[in-house]
Amino acid sequence: MRITLVSAAVTATLFGATASVAQAQSSVTLYGIIDAGVTYTNNQKGQTNFQATQGNVQGSRWGLTGTEDLGGGTTASFRLENGFSAESGAFGQGGREFGRGAWVALSNTSAGTVTLGRQYNSAQDYLSNLQINGVGALSQYANAVYDNDDLNNTYRTQNAVKYTTPTIAGLTANAMYAFSGAAGDFSNDRAWSVGADYVNGPVRLDAAYSLVDHPATSTTGAAPSDNYYSLSSSIITNVARNAVFGAGGAYALGDVTVALLYTNSAFDILTGGTLKFANYEASVRYQFNPATLLTVGYIYTNQRSSSALGTNAHYNQVSIGGEYFLSKTTDLYLNGVYQRAASSAAWIEGISSASSNGGQLAAVAGIRHKF
Repeated sequence: MRITLVSAAVTATLFGATASVAQAQSSVTLYGIIDAGVTYTNNQKGQTNFQATQGNVQGSRWGLTGTEDLGGGTTASFRLENGFSAESGAFGQGGREFGRGAWVALSNTSAGTVTLGRQYNSAQDYLSNLQINGVGALSQYANAVYDNDDLNNTYRTQNAVKYTTPTIAGLTANAMYAFSGAAGDFSNDRAWSVGADYVNGPVRLDAAYSLVDHPATSTTGAAPSDNYYSLSSSIITNVARNAVFGAGGAYALGDVTVALLYTNSAFDILTGGTLKFANYEASVRYQFNPATLLTVGYIYTNQRSSSALGTNAHYNQVSIGGEYFLSKTTDLYLNGVYQRAASSAAWIEGISSASSNGGQLAAVAGIRHKF
């Protein structure tokens, strides 16, 4: 259930004004998700662990979104979205009040949409349609190792201006540029991306490219230092340049959806060398009945390193999970993920510590409620 506040009614109540046609078609909606559960890991630094975890399938959040019909096919809109921990109540995304998103947009049915603010880049917009936990009942643990392609939203882009085309014959595309915000240092901590999405009946195709130049040099640049990769959750640090490319497709046949996705992530390291990841994903989603959704996923990652941050390594990861919907807004979920690494320690994305060897198993059970 979403709570909608009609701005014209509020205006009329407070000011006694007669609502215009545009005001009568304006609204603000409050929404949110609370996701919490318990996670078991067989090996974190050589020890088993049981943890209360949150944001497993979707990050816990609350937000406000609003639209105003300006007439002639033109609409103004905004979104303010806060991420928080359901376990501690603390803000997420580096302690930001609206760390998941804060933007305002102007749209026209013929000309497209311009969006300004903190938002997702083109790869996150489109490739997330195909990623393993994006198409089915799987948690963040099913994502690629270290979230190296940023599809688990390790960081979001600040100072961004994005243009999205109208959808024409099933095709939608966008382009984004994010400013560094530093006078005399225009090229440091800036970002840009492009992407496209095509939907025609049971077929979906997506492709995108994103680049960040000298990310995390401050808290105010395009990729802020307090909301970027760190050694606390990956082997990625001291990045001079980060480029991500991805493409894939999905096909729905009745209750079954099959998705394939390839992403390639390259990190140029400030101290010398590069760290590269090639991720090959495949997933199958099965809507067993209206209340039950099952998903199986597999990722193979080839890591190549000429830096001191890591070695050449391989990762094989298998995920299986299901959701049972108690209602339209509440569901229970159960996931299992196993990762096997060669020439590196295993470290499932979202697990708080790496394994002491090449294997790591995680299982999570929880509840998600939407409002």
